[in-house]
Amino acid sequence: MSSDGTSSSTVKSYVDSAVGAAQSVVSSVTGNTADQVLTPPLHVSAHPSNHPQKQAEATKAQAEQEYRDSHTTAKLGPATVDPNTGAAVKNNEDRTAGSWNQTIGAAKESVGNFIGNENLRQAGIQQNADGKTQEASGQLSDLGQGITDRAQGALGNVGAAITGDRETQAKWQDVHDQGKARQRGVEADLQK
Repeated sequence: MSSDGTSSSTVKSYVDSAVGAAQSVVSSVTGNTADQVLTPPLHVSAHPSNHPQKQAEATKAQAEQEYRDSHTTAKLGPATVDPNTGAAVKNNEDRTAGSWNQTIGAAKESVGNFIGNENLRQAGIQQNADGKTQEASGQLSDLGQGITDRAQGALGNVGAAITGDRETQAKWQDVHDQGKARQRGVEADLQK
């Protein structure tokens, strides 16, 4: 959730960032408080004592926080959770098994090096490489499923909103949120 009570959105964070940058440029060029005709964010008072530069900084800070919030995930064993929405999804089994094979492969390689057993070292190298491939396959599957779920959830949510069916709208929002958690979980893994 963002500070004004709406759900976090990557797109909204980009828009707020652009607005903040534009406000900053205008106020620095003119140095005039009359530049406050630009719409202030909800959390910034429209009182004349606010300087446009501060308003721009506040808008950019809000955008950065919304971006961070929309990309927050937590890994709990073989699951990914979005703390903003509470959505939890089980990761593709290849991600977990691949990670495990990498760990075992690295251990075999280390033990093989330590005791001078070339066969064990080579087996460890191979298992580690196989684990990386397996994990990447699981990540690709989860990423595709996450993107698909987000798109289906968004479209279903809009359709339900048009018909006024709140129960179905909530169902589609859950599908969207689970897709987002799945997608962000893969993105977090890839940034390691």
